[in-house]
Amino acid sequence: MLSWWATEASNFHLPLGTDTDTDTDTIQARESDPAKGSQQIRDWPGTGMARIRWLLNLILHQQTTQPDMPSARARQILVGTHEIADDLKTRIDDGADFAALAGEYSSCPSGKKGGDLGDFGPGQMVKEFDEVAFSAPVGEVQGPVKTEFGFHLIEVTYRTA
Repeated sequence: MLSWWATEASNFHLPLGTDTDTDTDTIQARESDPAKGSQQIRDWPGTGMARIRWLLNLILHQQTTQPDMPSARARQILVGTHEIADDLKTRIDDGADFAALAGEYSSCPSGKKGGDLGDFGPGQMVKEFDEVAFSAPVGEVQGPVKTEFGFHLIEVTYRTA
Protein backbone atom coordinates (compact mmCIF):
# COMPACT_ATOMS: atom_id res chain seq x y z
CA MET A 1 0.00 0.00 0.00
CA LEU A 2 2.87 2.41 0.72
CA SER A 3 4.07 2.20 -2.87
CA TRP A 4 0.59 3.20 -4.03
CA TRP A 5 0.66 6.23 -1.71
CA ALA A 6 4.08 7.22 -2.99
CA THR A 7 3.15 6.97 -6.68
CA GLU A 8 -0.35 8.45 -6.41
CA ALA A 9 0.32 11.33 -3.98
CA SER A 10 0.04 14.00 -6.68
CA ASN A 11 -3.48 12.77 -7.55
CA PHE A 12 -4.92 13.80 -4.17
CA HIS A 13 -6.72 16.98 -3.23
CA LEU A 14 -9.36 17.66 -0.63
CA PRO A 15 -11.90 20.26 -1.73
CA LEU A 16 -12.97 22.74 0.92
CA GLY A 17 -15.78 21.38 3.06
CA THR A 18 -14.97 17.71 2.47
CA ASP A 19 -14.83 15.72 5.68
CA THR A 20 -12.28 13.05 6.51
CA ASP A 21 -14.93 10.32 6.90
CA THR A 22 -15.79 10.70 3.22
CA ASP A 23 -12.10 10.70 2.40
CA THR A 24 -11.58 7.51 4.39
CA ASP A 25 -14.44 5.91 2.43
CA THR A 26 -12.67 6.88 -0.79
CA ILE A 27 -9.42 5.35 0.42
CA GLN A 28 -11.26 2.15 1.40
CA ALA A 29 -12.94 2.11 -2.02
CA ARG A 30 -9.49 2.44 -3.62
CA GLU A 31 -8.24 -0.52 -1.63
CA SER A 32 -11.27 -2.73 -2.44
CA ASP A 33 -11.76 -1.64 -6.07
CA PRO A 34 -8.69 0.13 -7.48
CA ALA A 35 -10.47 1.45 -10.59
CA LYS A 36 -13.36 3.00 -8.65
CA GLY A 37 -11.24 4.51 -5.88
CA SER A 38 -8.64 5.84 -8.27
CA GLN A 39 -11.32 7.58 -10.36
CA GLN A 40 -12.86 9.20 -7.25
CA ILE A 41 -9.48 10.52 -6.23
CA ARG A 42 -8.68 11.86 -9.71
CA ASP A 43 -12.04 13.68 -9.77
CA TRP A 44 -10.92 15.99 -6.95
CA PRO A 45 -9.84 19.38 -8.29
CA GLY A 46 -6.49 21.00 -7.64
CA THR A 47 -2.88 20.30 -8.39
CA GLY A 48 0.55 20.10 -6.86
CA MET A 49 1.10 21.11 -3.25
CA ALA A 50 -2.62 21.40 -2.44
CA ARG A 51 -3.05 17.69 -3.13
CA ILE A 52 0.08 16.80 -1.18
CA ARG A 53 -1.09 18.88 1.83
CA TRP A 54 -4.41 17.07 1.78
CA LEU A 55 -2.70 13.68 1.69
CA LEU A 56 -0.48 14.54 4.65
CA ASN A 57 -3.47 15.83 6.63
CA LEU A 58 -5.42 12.66 5.91
CA ILE A 59 -2.52 10.44 6.99
CA LEU A 60 -2.06 12.43 10.21
CA HIS A 61 -5.80 12.28 10.90
CA GLN A 62 -5.84 8.50 10.43
CA GLN A 63 -2.77 8.04 12.66
CA THR A 64 -4.26 10.07 15.51
CA THR A 65 -7.61 8.29 15.34
CA GLN A 66 -6.43 4.67 15.23
CA PRO A 67 -7.35 3.21 18.62
CA ASP A 68 -5.08 0.17 18.28
CA MET A 69 -1.89 2.18 17.73
CA PRO A 70 0.45 1.79 20.73
CA SER A 71 1.45 4.95 22.55
CA ALA A 72 3.35 5.93 25.65
CA ARG A 73 3.83 8.95 27.85
CA ALA A 74 7.05 9.42 29.76
CA ARG A 75 9.14 11.93 31.59
CA GLN A 76 12.90 12.11 31.59
CA ILE A 77 15.93 13.74 33.07
CA LEU A 78 18.72 14.17 30.52
CA VAL A 79 22.25 14.79 31.76
CA GLY A 80 25.76 14.68 30.33
CA THR A 81 27.41 11.98 32.43
CA HIS A 82 26.63 8.54 33.78
CA GLU A 83 27.77 9.63 37.25
CA ILE A 84 25.27 12.51 37.45
CA ALA A 85 22.50 10.23 36.21
CA ASP A 86 23.39 7.60 38.85
CA ASP A 87 23.41 10.25 41.59
CA LEU A 88 20.01 11.58 40.52
CA LYS A 89 18.53 8.07 40.34
CA THR A 90 19.74 7.37 43.88
CA ARG A 91 18.13 10.59 45.04
CA ILE A 92 14.84 9.65 43.35
CA ASP A 93 14.99 6.16 44.89
CA ASP A 94 15.49 7.86 48.27
CA GLY A 95 12.32 9.92 47.78
CA ALA A 96 13.39 13.05 45.89
CA ASP A 97 10.82 14.54 43.53
CA PHE A 98 11.46 13.51 39.89
CA ALA A 99 9.85 16.67 38.46
CA ALA A 100 11.88 18.99 40.70
CA LEU A 101 15.14 17.26 39.75
CA ALA A 102 14.21 17.39 36.07
CA GLY A 103 13.63 21.13 36.35
CA GLU A 104 16.96 21.66 38.07
CA TYR A 105 19.28 19.25 36.22
CA SER A 106 17.84 18.18 32.85
CA SER A 107 19.44 19.64 29.75
CA CYS A 108 16.28 18.88 27.78
CA PRO A 109 13.66 21.63 27.37
CA SER A 110 11.14 19.16 28.84
CA GLY A 111 12.84 19.76 32.21
CA LYS A 112 10.79 22.94 32.55
CA LYS A 113 7.68 20.72 32.53
CA GLY A 114 9.01 18.28 35.10
CA GLY A 115 10.56 16.20 32.33
CA ASP A 116 7.18 15.42 30.71
CA LEU A 117 7.62 14.47 27.06
CA GLY A 118 3.93 14.06 26.25
CA ASP A 119 2.49 11.20 24.23
CA PHE A 120 4.48 9.46 21.50
CA GLY A 121 4.33 6.33 19.39
CA PRO A 122 6.88 3.64 18.62
CA GLY A 123 9.79 4.93 16.55
CA GLN A 124 9.34 8.58 17.48
CA MET A 125 12.21 8.53 19.98
CA VAL A 126 15.77 7.32 19.51
CA LYS A 127 16.08 3.52 19.57
CA GLU A 128 17.50 3.15 23.09
CA PHE A 129 14.82 5.43 24.57
CA ASP A 130 12.06 3.76 22.55
CA GLU A 131 13.02 0.30 23.80
CA VAL A 132 12.66 1.41 27.42
CA ALA A 133 9.47 3.40 26.82
CA PHE A 134 7.66 0.41 25.32
CA SER A 135 8.96 -2.31 27.64
CA ALA A 136 9.71 -0.93 31.12
CA PRO A 137 7.12 -1.16 33.89
CA VAL A 138 4.94 1.94 34.19
CA GLY A 139 5.86 4.13 37.16
CA GLU A 140 9.41 2.84 37.69
CA VAL A 141 12.44 5.03 36.98
CA GLN A 142 14.79 3.37 34.48
CA GLY A 143 18.34 4.20 33.62
CA PRO A 144 20.74 5.62 33.10
CA VAL A 145 20.02 4.96 29.42
CA LYS A 146 22.79 6.15 27.10
CA THR A 147 21.82 7.73 23.77
CA GLU A 148 23.50 10.11 21.36
CA PHE A 149 22.06 12.97 23.47
CA GLY A 150 23.48 11.90 26.82
CA PHE A 151 22.22 9.85 29.75
CA HIS A 152 18.51 9.60 30.46
CA LEU A 153 16.54 8.68 33.51
CA ILE A 154 13.17 7.60 32.15
CA GLU A 155 9.86 7.09 33.89
CA VAL A 156 7.03 5.74 31.75
CA THR A 157 3.88 7.31 33.17
CA TYR A 158 1.36 5.74 30.78
CA ARG A 159 1.32 3.19 27.96
CA THR A 160 -1.25 1.52 25.74
CA ALA A 161 -0.71 -1.89 24.18
